[in-house]
Amino acid sequence: MNSKRLIGAFALIVVGIVFGALLVSGFGLVRPGMADINLGTSKPPVSLDADATSFSKAFIEVAQKVTPQIVKIEVVSELKDNPHQNLFFFPFKDFPQMPKEEQGTGSGIIISPDGYILTNNHVVENAEKVKVTMYDKTTYDAKVIGTDPLTDLAVIKINANNLPAAYLGDSDALKVGQWVMAIGNPLSLTSTVTAGIVSAKGRAQLGLIKDRYGVENFIQTDAAINPGNSGGALVDLSGAVVGINSAIATQGTGTYIGYGFAIPINMAKAVAKDLIAHGKITRGYIGIEISGVDDALAKSIGMDKPRGIMVQSLIDGGAAKSAGIKEGDVILKVDGKTVNQPSDLQSYIAGKSAGTVVDLTIFRDGKEIDRKVTLKARDENASTEPVVDRKNNSENNSENAETTANFDKLGLSIKNLTSADKKTYNVNNGVLITDVQPYSVAADQYLGKGIVIVEADRKPVEDVNDFKETVKNKRGSAVLLKVKDSQGNTRFVGLEIPDKG
Repeated sequence: MNSKRLIGAFALIVVGIVFGALLVSGFGLVRPGMADINLGTSKPPVSLDADATSFSKAFIEVAQKVTPQIVKIEVVSELKDNPHQNLFFFPFKDFPQMPKEEQGTGSGIIISPDGYILTNNHVVENAEKVKVTMYDKTTYDAKVIGTDPLTDLAVIKINANNLPAAYLGDSDALKVGQWVMAIGNPLSLTSTVTAGIVSAKGRAQLGLIKDRYGVENFIQTDAAINPGNSGGALVDLSGAVVGINSAIATQGTGTYIGYGFAIPINMAKAVAKDLIAHGKITRGYIGIEISGVDDALAKSIGMDKPRGIMVQSLIDGGAAKSAGIKEGDVILKVDGKTVNQPSDLQSYIAGKSAGTVVDLTIFRDGKEIDRKVTLKARDENASTEPVVDRKNNSENNSENAETTANFDKLGLSIKNLTSADKKTYNVNNGVLITDVQPYSVAADQYLGKGIVIVEADRKPVEDVNDFKETVKNKRGSAVLLKVKDSQGNTRFVGLEIPDKG
């Protein structure tokens, strides 16, 4: 009897445990309270040190302080075709088409407490109506004070006071790899902040400004920039504005794919002051067309290494010509500042007014010389100096000479000029390039069919035999060529001649 009772008691205990467990589980229906739920682990996998926390705070503080200094700009303007729409690089002007007018948006930077705002020219060009929306959503009608298409900058004005003006920094002090932030109103998303680094400086020849006087000297960044960011700020981690966001690299979509471009703030400051003071630009010009110096070009003129920028042609009546600058000179410094690419000189001169005197250090005939140039105002009708007539050789003078030649090592074929060729190219001497092989020495220097070689080694080229003799004498070194195309453009080219070319 006792054993039966024990067994029964044990059975009851087991049943109770099982039943209790079922009650606790609720048969899947009874859930724990919110306080009993624990998600994830109890602490983050990494504890930020003081440096990392401070670094993050820098971005936060810049965003908080600078964002109120950036405005949204809405423009109604006369409808015109977008000249940049088919380019790889182009400003952000992708407005919906309407019969007579178009509407677009951009960004601007407050540069004075009394309402002056800096933006891009392409944001407000041809504007009939401009509206500005502040960070606090208040709106103002704005007036265009002045524009500068050659730098793609403009200044507008609203009637307001005590505005949060931005601090304009020093773009010359920027370093490649430095952190920056882009702040603006992309894709109609107001007050957007993105971050990245300075990817490069002095980017030029992007095709943004078609005028030959156009100044392209962009800061390249991988901070995301999209349509609507135009005219917004590129800032460093102190909150200083170092650039004006202006363009993007795109594959025809009009949206960001990796890189954006900003106008250096140092150039923008000079332009803004001129526009505010005069309503227009009183910029001075040297009056030259220039190019970089590569290794072959440096060797051809006796330089120890590539440096400076070459004067390719002179503007007739321009400041440089009046100061004794010559085609083929290499400008090494301007006012003591080294210049090694065209944008270095262009951006420096862009901040100078007509009448300003600048000192140029020039490499010529193996020597460094100094020339003072008084900048002149732009002459809208000026043209580049044509090739100087050397002597009038008739075709009959070369009756017994070769009329064509192939230079296999150079990848170059030439022929004597006919009377018709001389008339077409407006030259009295030279040889015409009839073929250039792909990936050849000549192709590397952008020589091509239909270009006339006017000079070699700073001497006129009269015919095929003349050019052959020059090449023969320059084996194992480089020769300086002056060439001219059918549009009348001239330039200097350095061509390396193989030992057995």
